[in-house]
Amino acid sequence: MKNLTLKQLRYFEALARDGRFRRAAEACAISQPALSMQIKELEQELGSELFERSAREVKLTAFGQTFALKVREILRGVDELGELARASRHSFLSRLRVGIIPTIAPYLLPIIINDLNETFAGIQIEVRETQTAKLVHELTQGQLDTAIVALPVSEPSLTELELFKEEFVLVRRPEDEGKPVPEREALREMRLLLLEEGHCFRDQALSFCKIGSARPREVMEGSSLSTLVQMVSAGIGITLIPEMAVPVETRSAQVSISRFQSPQPSRTIGMVWRNSTPMAKQLLQVSEAVRRSADIMRERQLAR
Repeated sequence: MKNLTLKQLRYFEALARDGRFRRAAEACAISQPALSMQIKELEQELGSELFERSAREVKLTAFGQTFALKVREILRGVDELGELARASRHSFLSRLRVGIIPTIAPYLLPIIINDLNETFAGIQIEVRETQTAKLVHELTQGQLDTAIVALPVSEPSLTELELFKEEFVLVRRPEDEGKPVPEREALREMRLLLLEEGHCFRDQALSFCKIGSARPREVMEGSSLSTLVQMVSAGIGITLIPEMAVPVETRSAQVSISRFQSPQPSRTIGMVWRNSTPMAKQLLQVSEAVRRSADIMRERQLAR
């Protein structure tokens, strides 16, 4: 296989991931005919077909699936070599691909970016906002450098670093202000508004309220914390939100905010990155920026 190239492997991985020539070609910034030719040349070099082709999509053959696993390992290794070279040339970051979950991003991310721009002059920051499971997958695949999530993620190939803890608050109608805060057992009997499945914050709220899959009818779902708070304002139910979300999500909603008595529901926010990354030193510097940003956010909330 003298003619096998990294470019071909990247083209193959893009098509294996997207399943459509058009999207893969766009991702690789080449034309569809050029991509098709590269894939055919790769199959000829290997002496075996990698894809089953149809009019609408392509699917990996059994050999293609095995080949894809190896290709992704190779590409991750190549990317890490590039990271190692950058880390050896610079004590600072020039590029950071960071993932962040939706229940943190709108409130903390702007402060983090400002801090990073001051700490690492000229840094290029690429942000990916999605749920924890997707961030962990993309991180292990080498598509991200780090992610800011609620811990633990329990992935053996990732390093976890705790940064700070954050409490949850109860959001109720305005007329409930000053009323006793329900015990968590009592919350099970109320109409509880939660994020859709897949959000770790949903699981944390259910755990605190001791609600399992046996009581699904008392739970209503929303796609964002903003939607949940507006639903409370409309009198549909109650919800829990992280403390950092209060200033943003309640400024246009008629609701009241209450704090729980001990034990207070909370979550641990941290950063995760691959055990094998050569950027560990720089990522520790990023973690300090995240800590500083959380402190700034709390100071702003206390000043209100």
